[in-house]
Amino acid sequence: MAKTTFTVADYLLTRLKQLNVTDVFQIPGDYVKHFTQALEYFPGINTIGAINELDAAYAADAYARTRGLAAVSLQFGVSTFSALNAVAGAWVERSPIVVISATPGADARNITDMYDVLFHHSTGDLRADQNVYENVTVKAITLSTNVGAEEQIDELLIEAITQKRPVYIACYKEVWGQPCAQPPKTPLKPREIKSPALALQNAVEQAWTQITAAKKPVIFAGVEILRFGLSDLLQKIIDASGFLYTTTSLGKSVLDEKGNKFMGTYSDAASIESVRNTIMEADCVLTLGTIITDDYLAFIEKQYANMVLANTDGVRAGYFKYGDVTMKDFMEALLRKFKANKSYPLKSVAPPQPKYPEPWASNSDPKYNKDPQVLTYNRFFQHSMKFLKDNDMLKDIVMTYGVSSALYVATNAYGLSQGSFVSSAAWQCIGFETGAASGAQLGSGKRAWTVAGDGGFMMVCQALSTLARNKLNAVIFVMSNQVYAIEQVYVDMTAFQPGPQHKFDAFDILPQWDYLALAKAFGAEGMRVTTVDELNKALPAIKKIKDKPVLVEVVIPQKDLPRQMYRLGSE
Repeated sequence: MAKTTFTVADYLLTRLKQLNVTDVFQIPGDYVKHFTQALEYFPGINTIGAINELDAAYAADAYARTRGLAAVSLQFGVSTFSALNAVAGAWVERSPIVVISATPGADARNITDMYDVLFHHSTGDLRADQNVYENVTVKAITLSTNVGAEEQIDELLIEAITQKRPVYIACYKEVWGQPCAQPPKTPLKPREIKSPALALQNAVEQAWTQITAAKKPVIFAGVEILRFGLSDLLQKIIDASGFLYTTTSLGKSVLDEKGNKFMGTYSDAASIESVRNTIMEADCVLTLGTIITDDYLAFIEKQYANMVLANTDGVRAGYFKYGDVTMKDFMEALLRKFKANKSYPLKSVAPPQPKYPEPWASNSDPKYNKDPQVLTYNRFFQHSMKFLKDNDMLKDIVMTYGVSSALYVATNAYGLSQGSFVSSAAWQCIGFETGAASGAQLGSGKRAWTVAGDGGFMMVCQALSTLARNKLNAVIFVMSNQVYAIEQVYVDMTAFQPGPQHKFDAFDILPQWDYLALAKAFGAEGMRVTTVDELNKALPAIKKIKDKPVLVEVVIPQKDLPRQMYRLGSE
């Protein structure tokens, strides 16, 4: 029988579809059944059934980063609490996810009042989910009725797309299925926030004083530029100023890395030497859209006074702060300054783009120099990146990384396409990369190219099944050394020295898995490479696979310590 009633669930789904959300990640549940049933038959939106909550929420996070907005449907309590870690990462790293749930309905609440019954999945406090999510969302609501639902849903979505951060919406169980008016055909738009004119003028004048006095200026770009659609504006500032630019690890690929002003990504001690030297020796750092984490303590301690900073928290020029000036307004005003001043673009002051070195050979662990067939972190990237470049594949992939040694090695890559590097570089979540693969591929329409530590992969290995179910040909490379190497670096780096007397801490030792058997069980293609030649033979075979994920065990020495991590651990 054809459905005739347009419901609250239909309203939310229609609004999501208008905002280009064509896939919703889902964990089913009885409380949220009215929403999931509506989702299953809603035209134009695919239901992506995930294997567990972290899988679903990591995927939604990556989808939002590549598409602009995402949604994940979760069961009350047991699901929402399990997904909390992933949503917190989206909060920190500015990724707008709509978290959808449902709570015990009006009838259940009356039964609780009458008989003091504890309903399943509940802590006893039926507001607990919303209370928790208020800490990692810009807006969290629970609808007890369909009356006024349209306005509340619209306000919620506007907050998500305005602030580029997660929101949470739950309904009493029955409300998702209750009647609702259809929304207008015009999609929702972000709120336009304008800076006070005088504050903007003051901020720009103070910043201009520092910029024009600089002899070694540089631009330091971050992920908020990408999130808020300001990449074109950033490129215009680079062109008008003549400054070289670098990015944070989180902001890597904020622009195509093919311009003549990109000097490489700055990831503190993990960076190549020319990038470290240029940014630390700069006398004005125009810092746009960056999230400054403790990965950048050395930078911030030395360069705080030399920074002109604009991000979602406002503007700072040296020691002067302008909290109500928006990043976009500031960048537009600064661009007008550069265009009006005939001294720019700089040619005599700004240094030429340094020749980007081949970063891998010099950073490979010297313990293995005598055997060029031994796979190390850096040799893996040396050969896989060459393959991607030689086969013109960099424009067709999106990379995903959790926090691992591979992340910091990967920041040395050069030539990536805009928006093609998705990482948990600020929240620093082990396991993000594997769960993110499905969302990154569905959101971008590009092939996910994922590099995971084996510890991270073990945390969310079930995500491989989600990829297989949806016939996504994502590639998951597992850097297999059977240890939490990145943790050991920061605990005791002497463990990486040769000899049995230098041992890893017991808590950093991982179990040995049969990855080929795991791939077969989940419906993926499995491969194992132990040498450079085997990797180079596997890469063309990986390229040909179209309709299933590929799990590649990359066997590396347990004591392989890339120089990027050695420098970080030595700080």
